[in-house]
Amino acid sequence: MQKIFLIEDDPTIRQEMAQSLKKWKFQTTGVQDFQNIAAEIQQKSPDLVVMDITLPFFDGFYWTQKIREFSQVPIMFVSAAEMDPNAIRALSIGADDYLTKPFSIAVFVSKIQAILRRTQPSDYLSETINFSEYSLNIITNLLQFPQGSVKLTATEGTILRLLFLNPNQLISKKKIIKSIWQNGDFTDENILNVNLSRLRDKLGPCGLARQIVTEYGKGYRLLADEK
Repeated sequence: MQKIFLIEDDPTIRQEMAQSLKKWKFQTTGVQDFQNIAAEIQQKSPDLVVMDITLPFFDGFYWTQKIREFSQVPIMFVSAAEMDPNAIRALSIGADDYLTKPFSIAVFVSKIQAILRRTQPSDYLSETINFSEYSLNIITNLLQFPQGSVKLTATEGTILRLLFLNPNQLISKKKIIKSIWQNGDFTDENILNVNLSRLRDKLGPCGLARQIVTEYGKGYRLLADEK
C-alpha cells in the first residue's frame, strides 16, 4: 500500500484528504510536530508528500528545501495561495505539482495517481535507459556517468527520459507537458521552462546540458552527435 504524508494544518481539510485517499487504497499519515516535519518524513519514508504553503513556524517552501537535502520523494503542493508565482517558486525548489484550493477531490486523487505512475514505473519497463555514456534509472531517477552521478526529481527524470528515448528528435512542449501532468490540468509553459532550467543546471557539470537544444516556440531536442 502506497503511503501519502499530509502536511496540512487544517484538520477538516486533512481529514477530507485522508478519507478520500483511503477509498483509493492509499495509506495516509499526518504531521505530529510542525517544527520537525523533515525528521518525520525521514522516519515515515512516504511515497508522496502533500505540502501546504501556509504552516505553523515555517512555510511549505522552507520544508520542501529541507526535504530535498536528503530525499527526492515526490512533493505536491496544495494551497489557497495564488498559483503564479507560487507554483513556479514551488517547482523551482523541487516540487512536482501544484493544486489550488478549493479543489475537486477527483482532481486531487488523479494528480497523486499521475505523479506515482511516473515515479513508480510499471514492471514491464526497463529499469534503466542508456544514452551515450549516460545511464538513467527511471525508478530512482539517478543519472550515472563515468565521472559520477546526479539525483533528479521525478519531473526532471520524466523529461530526460523522453529526450533519451528520442535522440535527435524534436520533442514538443505539448508532449512533455502531457507526459508530466497526465491529467492535463497543469499546462503552464512557464512551469515547464522552470523544470527545464533546473534540469540543465543539474546536467551542467556532466556536460549533458549543452546537448539539450531549445527550438523556440516548438520544443527541445537532445543532440546525440554532440561531444
